[in-house]
Amino acid sequence: MTDKDIETQATEEIEHDPERDQAQVIITWFQHVQEIVKEQFPEYEVDGQIGNNPTYGPMFAFTLKKDEKSTACGFFLNEIMRNFQSNPNAGLWLSSFFVDLLRSDESHILPNPPQSEDEAKDLLDKHIVPYCAAAVREEFPEQKIYVDLELHEEHGPVLEAGFVAVEEGNNTCALPLQYLMTLYLLNRDPAEPLIQAMYRLYEENNLGQ
Repeated sequence: MTDKDIETQATEEIEHDPERDQAQVIITWFQHVQEIVKEQFPEYEVDGQIGNNPTYGPMFAFTLKKDEKSTACGFFLNEIMRNFQSNPNAGLWLSSFFVDLLRSDESHILPNPPQSEDEAKDLLDKHIVPYCAAAVREEFPEQKIYVDLELHEEHGPVLEAGFVAVEEGNNTCALPLQYLMTLYLLNRDPAEPLIQAMYRLYEENNLGQ
């Protein structure tokens, strides 16, 4: 069975019968992706684990070990499925997250989740939100950027960003703080999806002209 067959079979099962054998589908995807990580980094020992987020569903995390150094990164199953179905270079997409972390001489294990609401608030207020705001402004140095916290009816607290120069139409983007926190806990860059959304706004409003 080819990689494509595994992906198609797992996707069909999870789409056509979400209850039956869903755990096996998740395990099939996990094993498939872990093998790809091993192929991409043959000089490392690769460990993996499966988790579940009540909002974002199944998640995989993989740790590359070599000598005394460990480097971990996590992914949402839905983003993995989406990329492996539409991206011919999905293996490179997957490995790129590890390459960025491996450039450092230090270990990068998964951060410990906050143990209380106060710890979560501290992490968001003092690290994640300021970091995302600074990263977006650095990405568009020629633009005045609006960044603020808002409350969304469906998603709760969100980080909203936009270009001050765009006053009408689709002029802001927003991501739930919970999603940004989850990315951070997976050793992912929480600013990346915000910057991608800002680039779409940038192009839609012809700000580069």
